[in-house]
Parts: sequence; structure tokens; C-alpha cells
Amino acid sequence: MHSIPLAFFLGWLIAVLGGLIGLGGAEFRLPALIEVFKQRLLQAVVVNLLISLVTVTFSLIFRAGLNGISVVLNHIGIVLNLLAGSLLGAYLGAYFATRIHERVLTMVVAGFLLFLSAVLIGHHWVLDLVRLQAAPAVRAGVGVLAGVGIGVFSSVLGVAGGELLIPAIVLIFGTDIKLAGSLSLAVSMPTIVMGLMRYARQKSSSSIALPVRSLVLPMALGSVFGALTGSFLVRLVSSELLYVLLGSILFISALRLLRHALPRADQRPH
Repeated sequence: MHSIPLAFFLGWLIAVLGGLIGLGGAEFRLPALIEVFKQRLLQAVVVNLLISLVTVTFSLIFRAGLNGISVVLNHIGIVLNLLAGSLLGAYLGAYFATRIHERVLTMVVAGFLLFLSAVLIGHHWVLDLVRLQAAPAVRAGVGVLAGVGIGVFSSVLGVAGGELLIPAIVLIFGTDIKLAGSLSLAVSMPTIVMGLMRYARQKSSSSIALPVRSLVLPMALGSVFGALTGSFLVRLVSSELLYVLLGSILFISALRLLRHALPRADQRPH
């Protein structure tokens, strides 16, 4: 019972970030589930996906008031474009995950995150230089390819991939980062649902006893309020700050991946 207030608070705190930027917060929630609430990995992954779905869904609902749902619908082509690639990439990710050395893959992902971090933090000159200037058909093709790559990374890492989707939408389709956050949420929802369906089909997942009352429900409720808080704050925060904030998150995520990929001093051969 003592963990219920903590679950609500952490759910709220992580969802604030999700609602503000356009993320599900899975990368930050998973360590908390394992280290704070002592969940087993498979248990933590399923809980993480469930709470991410709640966060993404309500963040999208609350953020729709920022641009108006009609504005999001006007860009539904971008959503479907990236979704077509990301769902294929999520399917291929399971194939690559079993054939590529984990440390090599982690290093590649970390390097890519560092690159995106530099792009976003230095967006004033980088975006003008890198932003794709091409015909709609070319943008669509690049969008599908980007979606495939994001889907592969997301599937391997077990996340929805919002940190990669937002820069892709900004660079390829030239949208503002606030609109890109809303579109990213729309792409992330089916991706998370696919992840949940995949785990539901696994025999090893059928025996998982989820701590619904003590963890899932309070964290989900906190995520709803957090999504509302973050979606309100996005009205007050400038796009410039969001670029730097997302870039910083990518930088921290890359460092965490590198820390796990590189051998510790006591593990290095003498």
C-alpha cells in the first residue's frame, strides 16, 4: 500500500514530460518499475506498455486542443506514412534483434541518438541545412524508410520511439516541433498496441500476475493527470525550449545506452 502514492507520483511526473514533448515516457518508466518497484523484467515491460498506452492516448486527446483536432487530421498523411514504415520495422526488429550482437546494436543506436541530440540542440542552423526539400512523393518514400528504421530500433529497445519520430517529422516534413509531438503520439498508439498484442500471444506472458491495484491503476491515473499537466504546459513553453529539452533527453538516453554497452572496469580483460 505504501507504493500507491509513489506509483501515482511517478506516473504523473513521467507523463508530464510525455504530454509536454509528445512521448510515452517508456524509457524513463522502465527503470523505475525495475529499480523502485522491483518488477521482474517481463512484468515491467508489460506494465510499461500499458501505462505508455494510457499516457500516449490522453496526451493526444489533451494536446488536440492546442492545434485543434482538425489540424492533426489535416496531417494524417504524415501519420499513415510513418506508421506504414514503423509497423514493418517493428516486425523486422524481432528478426534483427536475434542476429545482431546486442552490444553492437546498442552502440549504433546510442550513436544515432547522439547525432539527433546535436541536430535538435543546434537546430537553428542544422535544421535549415538538413531539412528535406523535395517533392511530396520523395518525402513519402523517405518517411517510410525512416519509419522502418524507427520501428526496428523501437522493437529492439521495447519503446514506442517518440524520441526518434519527432525529429523525423520535423526534418522530413518540415513541421513545427509542437505539431510533430502530436503526430508522433498518433503514430505511437498503434505501435504500443502491437507490442501488447505480441506479448499477449507469448506463452511466457500468460502466467504474469500484474499488480493492478497497487501499481498499474495508480500509475495509470497519475499518467492521466500528468498528460493533462504536460499538455497545458506546452501552451506556455516555446518551441525553442522543446528542441533543447528533447535534444537533452536524447543525449542522456545515449549516455545510458553507452554505459550499458561498454564493459565496466572490473569486466575488462587484463
